[in-house]
Amino acid sequence: MPDSSLSFALVGAVAAGLTFAAATNAEPSVSLDAEMTTFNPLPQHLTDEERAIVEESPLHLLRGSTPPPTGPVWCPPEYAPVDGVLFGWSAGLPISWRTIISQLSNHITNTGDADVHVFVTSSANQNDAFTRISNAGADMSRVFFHIRPLDSIWMRDYGPRYIYEGQVRGIVDHTYNRPRLNDNNIPGHFSDIMGHEYYLIPLVHGGGNYHVGEDRGRTTTLINDENPGLTQSQIYNYWLDYQNIDTAFYQPFPTFVDSTQHIDMWMQVFGENEVMISEWPNNPGSIQANICDSTAAAMAAEGYTVHRVPARSVSGTHYTYTNVVICNDLIIIPSYTNATVSPHNSQALAAWQAAAPDKTVVQVNGQAIVTASGVFHCIMMHMPAHLGGDNPTAYLRTPREFDTYNPGDNVLITWSTDDREGVQNVDLLLSLDGGATYGTTIATAIPDTGAFNWDVPDIYTARGRIQVVARNGDGLTGADTGDVDFTILGSCPGDLTGSGNVGSADLSVLLGDWGSEFSVADMDGNGSVGSSDLAALLGAWGPCP
Repeated sequence: MPDSSLSFALVGAVAAGLTFAAATNAEPSVSLDAEMTTFNPLPQHLTDEERAIVEESPLHLLRGSTPPPTGPVWCPPEYAPVDGVLFGWSAGLPISWRTIISQLSNHITNTGDADVHVFVTSSANQNDAFTRISNAGADMSRVFFHIRPLDSIWMRDYGPRYIYEGQVRGIVDHTYNRPRLNDNNIPGHFSDIMGHEYYLIPLVHGGGNYHVGEDRGRTTTLINDENPGLTQSQIYNYWLDYQNIDTAFYQPFPTFVDSTQHIDMWMQVFGENEVMISEWPNNPGSIQANICDSTAAAMAAEGYTVHRVPARSVSGTHYTYTNVVICNDLIIIPSYTNATVSPHNSQALAAWQAAAPDKTVVQVNGQAIVTASGVFHCIMMHMPAHLGGDNPTAYLRTPREFDTYNPGDNVLITWSTDDREGVQNVDLLLSLDGGATYGTTIATAIPDTGAFNWDVPDIYTARGRIQVVARNGDGLTGADTGDVDFTILGSCPGDLTGSGNVGSADLSVLLGDWGSEFSVADMDGNGSVGSSDLAALLGAWGPCP
């Protein structure tokens, strides 16, 4: 992944109250007691200090980018099958916040049938997390820790947004809309851990302001304010280019209702054409009520079944029941102890149970964290399921388009792989008959580096294709192939058997495949073995030059 700029490092260091060494990936040199007591946990919204930093050094000036994905892209919704959930156990979390992560981890690793990946800042931080998560009842065989500098708990906003490219998983990152360097670096670090492709979309963004359904994204126009110099159309096209998503834009809540202005604070798409949207029974006619009601009407017109759940704004805190965790057949919703809000807990539980009768719906107390402008959805990020099951998957990147090669040309073959346990090595194979067979070995059991320089052999074919075969530690394989033929202008067209001579054996192959769609004997590449191929073979009769 691209390195973060020095200016972002300085911004993140000042905002998090860390030394510059801590902001440049050294762990904070603090004891366990200091780590757990002296850091003020950062809220989801900008602090006053961060706001001053951003005004002086706008984050949009730090936007980076990589080229977008080139393959077929699908951005899975949160209700798609999930392999894992990510959390950030940052230094200085209140015990009540650590309790929430522990309780969520218990439900996720057991009922949710998924792994939990916890980013911690030190071995002491990890020991604390391990003890608390284990005591909460989590299946610790499914909990994985990653020591990494971290600024805050709000994984949804800075964590990795996943796509599938072909059959392999990839990460689409953004520039975090907070001046928090360590958080901003997490997606790139996780891509290195998992071996997943990394892409950086040129947007300043917080991931809680984006929901994905079936090929449709939803966001508020906060994203426009975060990216001055870009039009809404340009922002729309970036999401289309990087995530293959058609995005709808909605009016955000005013900041006096919700300081984040994120869509996940009042909406959750939880199934194909199923959405839960906040309702404001105590604030009819308010701006937030009108936004929710108009969105509910619009999505109903799109064909969604719209469900409603109460929301309240009390003493400057936005109490929401849409900021939930969806993990396979599990939905975790918040409850609250605030006396004004708590009567809605049973209403919310009933609403979710009626809306998702095929899911297990549980409640966890979110009172301790909601006053920091977020709840459960805000502190976790999904890692979707590996599509190959026990087998690895692969995606051949190049060559995938028609081209013509000469013997001796050097062609770069590139690929990506994916596996739950990791790919050990790959084979590269060549087809001369449009993918019907792959009888020519280019390389076998080579390291999974994602690239190989291939010296094109002196073979003639108009139906060449490449196959990459990924192999994991259990010996299981998965493969991907090109879907367009290329031509190799070998010096001996007609030598279908590779004997160094065009003769009766080659003629026998051609006649045996007469009319065939996939054959090495389709010398002119027109999709069928016929008279033109026979003429070409007879014209090359005899020893190869």
